[in-house]
Amino acid sequence: MTDAPAPGARSQLLLEWLGVVTAIAYSLLVASNTGFEFLGFVLLFISSLAIGLWAHRGAHRGILLLQFFYAAAGLIGMWRWYGG
Repeated sequence: MTDAPAPGARSQLLLEWLGVVTAIAYSLLVASNTGFEFLGFVLLFISSLAIGLWAHRGAHRGILLLQFFYAAAGLIGMWRWYGG
């Protein structure tokens, strides 16, 4: 008998932490107001995709719903920063 992680556990952990780290970086970039806001919004979008996939796989429906709004905020931020 081994203590091997459950199938998919490693990818779940990766998605979770990718989402966390990119969300932290997004927050710091936008709050710093140093001209890197567009990159921050890109990171917000990446974070929402990672955490959204993590939430979907783990049946965390409330967190999944929240990620749709974060993804929309990231897209709107990118669009407003350069396009509109």
